[in-house]
Amino acid sequence: MKSPFTVIFVAVLACSLLFVASVLAVGPGKVMEWDPAGSPGKVSIDGKVHADRGVKCMECHTKIWPMKKGTEMKMADMDAGKYCGVCHTGEKAFSTKDQANCTKCHQSQK
Repeated sequence: MKSPFTVIFVAVLACSLLFVASVLAVGPGKVMEWDPAGSPGKVSIDGKVHADRGVKCMECHTKIWPMKKGTEMKMADMDAGKYCGVCHTGEKAFSTKDQANCTKCHQSQK
């Protein structure tokens, strides 16, 4: 028979891991923003926009992105089919290569 301490410890550990995972994800209702150096403006990614289009969190995380802060993304990488460019080719989603689409992610600096 397992001790009550072991059961409580495992339950607390499981809850802690679920909490950390939920904080790191950009799920429905969450917005991730960053301002890359040399960018035409702050980038804003809304998890709800992707979820509303049927994209599941795990389609991008961890298949396309490692689940860590500080992943450096460059437009050249996206245009070569990495990061956002895996889906944003103009077929499944708008193309990262078309400059008419810049403001869909980049918010102009005021």
